[in-house]
Amino acid sequence: MGHASLYSEDHFVVLETNQAEQILTADELFEKLEGILAQRSPDDLPRELKPLKTLGDRTRHLMENACDLDMGPGEFLQWYAIRLEK
Repeated sequence: MGHASLYSEDHFVVLETNQAEQILTADELFEKLEGILAQRSPDDLPRELKPLKTLGDRTRHLMENACDLDMGPGEFLQWYAIRLEK
């Protein structure tokens, strides 16, 4: 394996119901998650996000501390950090 400085960890593979696998930058994933959370009522948020006051804080916490989001019965959204060689 190459030296760590040859890699970037700001990309994610995203798996979603009925969608092809996507590779997103951290900013793109943040926007995607933020859009999903913005559409949910406060009662429909994961328990660990409810105490956080802003949408940005909730989104950041989700990205940094989870790798999936409950999208309802039969649906899924998962993301995993990946390294891309520079």
